[in-house]
Amino acid sequence: MFFLSKLEHKLRLPPHKLDMPIEESITDELQSIFLDKVIPKLGLCISVYNIISIEGGFVLPNDGAPTYTVVFRMIMFRPYVGEIIEAKLIESDTKGIRLSLGFFEDIYISSYALQQPAHLEPDPEIPNEKFWVWKHEEEEDLRVEGNEIRFRVISVDYPTIPLEQDQGSKPFAPMVVTGEMNMEGLGPASWWV
Repeated sequence: MFFLSKLEHKLRLPPHKLDMPIEESITDELQSIFLDKVIPKLGLCISVYNIISIEGGFVLPNDGAPTYTVVFRMIMFRPYVGEIIEAKLIESDTKGIRLSLGFFEDIYISSYALQQPAHLEPDPEIPNEKFWVWKHEEEEDLRVEGNEIRFRVISVDYPTIPLEQDQGSKPFAPMVVTGEMNMEGLGPASWWV
């Protein structure tokens, strides 16, 4: 789920950060550039782990700031296919469910990848809301809800950035995790206790 990735970046260090120790100011600047950004095929940047090397410090013509070439390691979030993860349910609709890990909310499980047979029912407590219900042979209906939902990762995609986005559409997600919960032991943790 979490990996260390070695990256190299040419960094312009603003003059107001030159009074700090060089490694601290470069780490601070790298965090502001990369934190919560997705790098395709690497994943979501969580934090700078360490700095391996700093070279340069040249001030380019017509610029009042030094430029450094920095090699560093970054903690990345990138789940692998087949990994079992627990997340919170944040949305249910006819297409399926959407889950959140707290720091990442683009996890989708399609309706066909839920425990079967499943169907969508209106929520009696919240108007205009729906939830998925799993019908088991001899037991009562089990509602897909709760704080912890176990799912298996089936793909991690990095869609291309759209040139135009329709007004009112969902915000663009640079990394999308698709999962399934149609296997034994998956679904709301409360089902399997």
